[in-house]
Amino acid sequence: MLNKKFIINILGLVLVFEALFMLICALVAFFYDEGDTMALTYSGLIALIIGGGAWMLTRKVPKDMIKREGFIVVTCVWIVIALFGSLPYILSGTVPRFSDAFFESISGFTTTGASVITDIESLPHGILLWRSVTHLLGGMGIVVLAVAILPYFGFGGMQLFNAEAGGVTNEQLHPRIAKTAKSLWGIYVSLIAIETVFLVFGGMPLFDALCHSFGTIASGGFSTKNDSLMGYSPYIQYVVIVFMFFAGTNFTLFYFLWKGKFKKVIENKELQLYALLVLFFALLIAGTLALYDHFPAEPSFRAALFQVVSIVTTTGFVSADYTAWHPYFTYAIFLLMFMGASAGSTSGGIKIMRHHILMKNTMLEFKRLIHPLAVFSLKIKGKSISNEVVYKVMAFVILYFFVFTIGSFTLTFLGMDMSSAMGAAATTMGGIGPGLGTVGPMNNFLLVPEGGKWVLSFLMLLGRLELFSVLILFSPHFWRNK
Repeated sequence: MLNKKFIINILGLVLVFEALFMLICALVAFFYDEGDTMALTYSGLIALIIGGGAWMLTRKVPKDMIKREGFIVVTCVWIVIALFGSLPYILSGTVPRFSDAFFESISGFTTTGASVITDIESLPHGILLWRSVTHLLGGMGIVVLAVAILPYFGFGGMQLFNAEAGGVTNEQLHPRIAKTAKSLWGIYVSLIAIETVFLVFGGMPLFDALCHSFGTIASGGFSTKNDSLMGYSPYIQYVVIVFMFFAGTNFTLFYFLWKGKFKKVIENKELQLYALLVLFFALLIAGTLALYDHFPAEPSFRAALFQVVSIVTTTGFVSADYTAWHPYFTYAIFLLMFMGASAGSTSGGIKIMRHHILMKNTMLEFKRLIHPLAVFSLKIKGKSISNEVVYKVMAFVILYFFVFTIGSFTLTFLGMDMSSAMGAAATTMGGIGPGLGTVGPMNNFLLVPEGGKWVLSFLMLLGRLELFSVLILFSPHFWRNK
């Protein structure tokens, strides 16, 4: 039997966390005095009262959780925080329609960065900060934050962490899950602070620097400017490129770096592939821009590198309108939407390690055809990868493209043209932000049909929780008591 009261208890606690951040944004809004103070205050109080009440009423329930309840909690957490996260938009009148406000909210928490707001620069500072805070909380996962705190309330959270952070590999930094979560958050916050300093040094106002740092390290993409980072200096763009790349790196490598385990970092196969992939596509696109479009060498390299890193890491910031380049670039960008960066990072997408495992397994199949009696094992850096992992990777990739196909056709049925529908489905599943066609980098998602916004919201949730954590809830086997 499901421990329903315990599930409500955790949801209440997470809502309290969310409410506290809303109230912090309300203080910022009060400082700027732009009319959004009460909207954020009321939103925070509503979340605090409901969340605090739910937590208090169920605080004496048994503190145990099975794996099945972990999947339910994680999915419910993202839906609930997105629902309450839409309140500031609705109450402030910034995004008055519920479907649009929920879309904006879940886009922030899933670090997708897709938006329905046409004039971002007209938003008051409190709402701008709240948009970026949704990235802050969603980037490393509000569930991981809860896992770091839950032990102080008498219970652990291994099932929560596994359901939220389930990737190809899940290497812990410490034997205790709470210490792992706190270490990850320490790295996460440190990177945000360092980037903020570099951006301020480059002339970006502190408020904008903080918001962009939230969006960068969370691989989110919400900006405080209508044209994202197009209007900023080359220095600012290079800083963001570097930290986007960091955000797409497995966070455990930063821990090893801090501990002086440089060999573990340098020999990491996924990091090597990640860097080579970014460099290859950046040079390819930059060379083509310089050769055929006659772009100067440095601007073409910077524009290509920025967009490649932004798409691969699923951050979604833009420094140029890549859809205005040669159609070849649009195709290349579309392919990169399915790449993703490293497992254990804040990026979305399929992830490089999954692609690597698939490619290695494909090469092994050729060997097996030639030598049917031989026994081959898939190895990465000398370590054998079990068949179970290979099967899970294959199942994930097949399911990913199946959901993408169904999503694209559904959006087309709802009125979007095929190019825009495919771009929208790919970018929301991958947590990227800008897509193609009518949802490209110079447009937004406001004109997407209302039904389409709900479809895309669901795709964002699926992509953020890596498909299985959500889709397993639709399996009849999941709900059987045996």
